[in-house]
This record gives sequence, C-alpha cells and structure tokens, in this order.
Amino acid sequence: MLAGCGGGGGGDSNSKNKISGADTGGSASASPSASASAATGRPEITFPSDAKNVFEGGKTGDATKDAVLADSALSVNSVDEAIFKGSASTKALGFYNAGKALGESITYAQGYINKHDTWVGETRYFDRSVTLSGADKAYVTYCSDESKSFIKHKKTNKIENTPTTADSYVLYHTALTKNAAGVWQTTDVVSNRGAKECQP
Repeated sequence: MLAGCGGGGGGDSNSKNKISGADTGGSASASPSASASAATGRPEITFPSDAKNVFEGGKTGDATKDAVLADSALSVNSVDEAIFKGSASTKALGFYNAGKALGESITYAQGYINKHDTWVGETRYFDRSVTLSGADKAYVTYCSDESKSFIKHKKTNKIENTPTTADSYVLYHTALTKNAAGVWQTTDVVSNRGAKECQP
C-alpha cells in the first residue's frame, strides 16, 4: 500500500502494472521550485524519460494545505524513484516518508527490485484533498489512474500491456506529520484498489 502507479511488479502480484499513489512514488507536476528545494536541502528526485507521474489539483488557496499536497506528491515520487534506481536506500525515500509508511515503501520498492521490474508510462493522481489536524498533522486522500502505466521487465525489456480494469484505479488515505525541518512526511498509507470513488 504505497503510492505510485499501476501496481504489479512489487509486492502485489495482482496489481496492474505499475505502482500506486500510496503504492509508490513518481515525478510530480506540481513540485516545488528548484530554488525552494535547494534552500531546504531537499533531495532531487529524477525519473527516466519514459515514466511520469501527473498530480492534479495542487493549489487550494491555503499555503499549508498546498505544502502538504506538494510533499505528499514527493513522497509518491520518492517511492517510484527507488524502483527506477533499483535501490531502497535513496535519499528521497527516507526524506519524504517516515514510520510505517517508510517501512512499507521500502518493502514495496524492494519487491520490484527483486523481480528486476520497473514501470513505464504515466500515472495520474487526482481528486486530492487535505484535512489539517493541528499544526503538524494532516491527512491526504487521493485517487490514482494506472491505466496508462505498465510493468517493464529490465532483463528482457518486455512491457506488460495490461488491460484497463476497475483495478487500474486506486483510492489512497495517507497521514502526514510535519517534522522539525518543516517537511510533511508521509507516515501511514492505506490503499483500496478498485475503489468505486475513483472509477471513471
């Protein structure tokens, strides 16, 4: 139950073909500016040219909620980056995830790595909403559309063109905590593949 894409390669053999919002991580379309990232010592997250995460609705009009959404997206991206790099010890993974979510993210990414799998295509994250709880707690829910992302086997370069089904859509419920450095780290993730709320 990470965040990322289509599902599949990792720990869930029934997942579609990539990872999922809470199943893994990807590259956010609404990521912080380079200068902001450098100012806070945030690690750069890079994706291969044939894979992309698209995050919709990053601006709420509330600065705190926007910061939570931005770091939530980076958490997702950090998991995917670990898969792409073939390493569960990337800087970003431990930077944007903590506690239970970090442990599950490592397990999820390692599932792909052990199978020599990665993914290609595009995963879309939509209907993202934030609920704040005090000064340093927040909850983010969102859906992922993995219908355009697919598992790729590194050894053969074969791509699994999995058909789109209800399971291509995943609902995520995540908890985030603001750490001492001001980073909203994802601490818990629960996913529901095939959720009615996320169907087109």
